[in-house]
This record gives sequence, C-alpha cells and structure tokens, in this order.
Amino acid sequence: MTILINQPELGIRVEDQKHQHDVKELVLDGGFQVPDRFDAPEINSFGKSFRDYHAESERQKTVEEFYRQQHINQTYDFVKKMREEYSKLDKAVMSIWECCELLNEVVDDSDPDLDEPQIQHLLQSAEAIRKDYPDEDWLHLTALIHDLGKVLLLPKFGELPQWAVVGDTFPLGCAFDESNVHHKYFKENPDAKNPAYGTKNGIYKEGCGLDNVMISWGHDDYMYLVAKENGTTLPPAALFIVRYHSFYPLHKAGAYTHLMNKGDEENLKWLHVFNKYDLYSKSKVLVDVDAVKPYYQSLIEKYFPAKLRW
Repeated sequence: MTILINQPELGIRVEDQKHQHDVKELVLDGGFQVPDRFDAPEINSFGKSFRDYHAESERQKTVEEFYRQQHINQTYDFVKKMREEYSKLDKAVMSIWECCELLNEVVDDSDPDLDEPQIQHLLQSAEAIRKDYPDEDWLHLTALIHDLGKVLLLPKFGELPQWAVVGDTFPLGCAFDESNVHHKYFKENPDAKNPAYGTKNGIYKEGCGLDNVMISWGHDDYMYLVAKENGTTLPPAALFIVRYHSFYPLHKAGAYTHLMNKGDEENLKWLHVFNKYDLYSKSKVLVDVDAVKPYYQSLIEKYFPAKLRW
C-alpha cells in the first residue's frame, strides 16, 4: 500500500506551502492521500513571532545565554565522548509513558516560544498531527516521543547542562554555517581553531550521509539511540525525525545539504511535514493528559517493547 502526500519541494518551508501551487507527491508505505490542513498561528505564547531570537521578551536573555554556552562547549571531541557514554543505555529501565511523565520536571531554556512542562508540548504536537493525519499513527507517536531525550537534564540521566541537551543542533568537524542561531559565539569554540574543521566539507565527503556526520549532542541523538537500540518498529522516517528535528540550519535554512545522501533527502520531506506541528502547535491551552493517555499507550504497545533501556 502507498500514501500519496502533497508535499512541497525540498527547501520550501512547510508553513509556506499554502502559498505554493506546484507540489510534488511523496510516496511512502501506508494508505491514502492526506492534504496539509494545519493553520499555523501568527504569534507564540508570549505574543511574539515564532523562533524570534532577538525580540525583547522575558525569555530572550535566557535563550541567548543558552546559545552562547552551547556554541562554545559543543565540540567534536565532546560529542564523541557523549555518544560513547550514552550508547551504553545503562541509566534506567522504563516504559515510554513513564519517560513522558518524567518530562513534567523539564522546561527547555532554549525555547523562545514556550515555558510549559515538556509533556504538554509533546501532546500538543501529537494531537495536532493526529487531527490532520488521523490514519498515520506512527507520526502521532513520533510527535509524542521526539523530545523524550530531554530527560538527560534529570539527575538519573547525568543531569547534563541545558546546552548539552536542548537547542538547535549543527554538525561538528566542518565550518559552522552562518544560518546557525547566534552564530557569533562559535568564534569561542575550540574547534574554530582547528584548520581541518574550517572548510565547508571539513572532515567529510560530499554526499556522505547524515549518519556519518557528528551532530552536536543533545536529546535528539539520545532518543534516536534509545529507540533504535531497543528495536522499535517505527519506520526510518520516524527515526530521522527524532534524530534531526532540532537541526534547523538544515530543514529551515537549507544549510549542510551537501552532506546528505538520497535517503536523507527522502526522509527530509517527512521532517518538513512534522516540523510545522512541532513548532506551531505550542500553546498555553493545555491538553487533558488523562483523556488522551489510553490512545498513546496503545501506540506505544504497537511500536515499542514494554520496557526500554535508557
């Protein structure tokens, strides 16, 4: 069976799709044709434009300081060390829903659009997708789990600093593209002094594939690792979304595309679909957790084992 989805050309932001008349069909395993129906709001929870990192607000100073620390401290060697440490999956054994509940304790300092506990963001994005794509249950579940790696902020998981868990992600081992938020702070990153990392390709070959690129460490890579190593039956597009949903320089600005392979290009189309719901569903209107819990538990049982190693 196939899904035929109206999908914009690569490089066209999903939020701009309503202004486009020429679209391409994305053919994936599944069932039917689904139109893009999500009506994105104009402003965020603070009355500002979404992802405006310079607008004066109660969050702006916190967010900029976060990115200053992230850009200085995320180095190639640091990411390599984190991947080696957390690939052991020896921090906890628990279910997906138990992890969701842990996120009640987490607020993301890098987010200029919302300061609610993270479980609400997960459910808001999942419910928005569920409304528009009712038969794509794998996409509903992907929205629910995409930020679960933020448990890295909690003591049981190492209590990593915010700059090592959240925020936009970017490649290490090559030049820092100017599309990165608050790019100016990269000049203080030790990798900026390494000539091997200073070119567009850096240590990589063009078209090598994102799986072969060292991306800054955080909740994306951690949750991808947890899902993959625990044998989830979610499709490859779901794992791609989980791993790269914070890679805004790629899927918003079109940077670093020279490192992608054909598989990345296909999966990026799904990430463009997902990103609209991830970003624009943030709201002060909260989801009734108890009301939707049975539905998401059924999806968890379908695509994951009862208990996972974290």
